[in-house]
Amino acid sequence: MANSGFQLLGYFLALGGWIGIISTTVLPQWKQSSYAGDAIIMAVGLYEGLWMSCASQSTGQVQCKIFDSLLSLDMHIQTCRALMIISVLMGFIAIIVSVVGMKCTKVGDNNPSTKSKIAISGGSLFLLSGLCTLVSVSWYATQVSSHFFDPNTPINARYEFGPALFIGWAAAILMMLGGSFLCCSCVNDERRGQQFYRQSQPSTAREYV
Repeated sequence: MANSGFQLLGYFLALGGWIGIISTTVLPQWKQSSYAGDAIIMAVGLYEGLWMSCASQSTGQVQCKIFDSLLSLDMHIQTCRALMIISVLMGFIAIIVSVVGMKCTKVGDNNPSTKSKIAISGGSLFLLSGLCTLVSVSWYATQVSSHFFDPNTPINARYEFGPALFIGWAAAILMMLGGSFLCCSCVNDERRGQQFYRQSQPSTAREYV
């Protein structure tokens, strides 16, 4: 019963992380214009994400422009796009696989060993999905910070971390934590099953003697 609760906790943590990963992927605030140092405070705030760049005016009006050409984008943006899409797809597959493998569901209930292996597969996919997001967000953040501290970058052209990066880090942690919970709970079940089998073998042998 305790392991079932542990699996449910891991599943809902990973589910929350997956929703956060989707939000991170579509949000345009991966980086935002910086007002640090001697930068002139403008009436327009600039944001940029994986798919579009936006300008927010002091009046509340927001104008966004979708990136037209894929090949004209920087390599790190193209790679981050690919990693985030892979992460979302793997998370979706992991959600379905984990539902089949968890103890609280009736699918595959006749074969506990197979059910446990399926749950471990779902947890592993959650871990890989969170890892892809973590790599993507961290790489993008590294690019932002390197341009910020580059002395050749004009002060008014510098960017800082946007809210989407922090959402991405939190989502990746939730996803990896949930996947770890799923894997650990199933591994403990398999170990208990093996110990029970080993303990039951001598008594069975004595009965035949």
